[in-house]
Amino acid sequence: MADQIKILVVEDEQRMRDLLSLYLVREGYKVVEAGDGQAALAKFSREEFSLVLLDVMLPGLDGWAVCQQIRQKSDVPIIMLTARGEEIDRVTGFELGVDDYVVKPFSPRELIMRIKALLKRTCPLIAKREGELKFPGLTINHPSRRVEAAGTEVALTPKEYDLLHFLAQQKGRVFTREQLLERVWGYDFYGDLRTVDTHIKNLRDKLNQAGQGAEYLVTVWGVGYKFEVKQ
Repeated sequence: MADQIKILVVEDEQRMRDLLSLYLVREGYKVVEAGDGQAALAKFSREEFSLVLLDVMLPGLDGWAVCQQIRQKSDVPIIMLTARGEEIDRVTGFELGVDDYVVKPFSPRELIMRIKALLKRTCPLIAKREGELKFPGLTINHPSRRVEAAGTEVALTPKEYDLLHFLAQQKGRVFTREQLLERVWGYDFYGDLRTVDTHIKNLRDKLNQAGQGAEYLVTVWGVGYKFEVKQ
């Protein structure tokens, strides 16, 4: 879960620190704040973080010094926040091991997207979640090709799994039988369109037997099928 991902925000300006924390908490991250370099290093030595947002201009130890000391013992992702936009500052940051560099003033939405992109590449929690689709009463774990409905593992054939996973990835989108034959079975599969109907029926039966999940597979009459998450 995102609330397991802890971010250290190092920023001496209280208003900016509050703003950053607000946006991060809204995204579900846990936030720890530090107002200067010494406090940041102290907190970093006591706790584990998935990412550090680090301002360059700090009282006492500046961001460069903090980054350098962090890099001596950790490869945690670091995003530098600075009012400076000169190329030399960016080069200095990257040479010290900074992963990304954001110049103030910046869009909080852009910063969040940069954080998500960086975490997706570096954080095991994110990597694990990317390989798993979770819905109420239904979990599809793609690395293990394991499906659970209402806490019970559902035994699916390879094509039943492929069909369920494909539709779940494209939730809300309607596919014709022809499109499903093409996307799931492959261009060289010349089977009867009823093949799709049979697999949908089997999936619904197996999910029903497990106690939950069949309601996700919705027939769109005259068109085809979709995976729908009802609110």
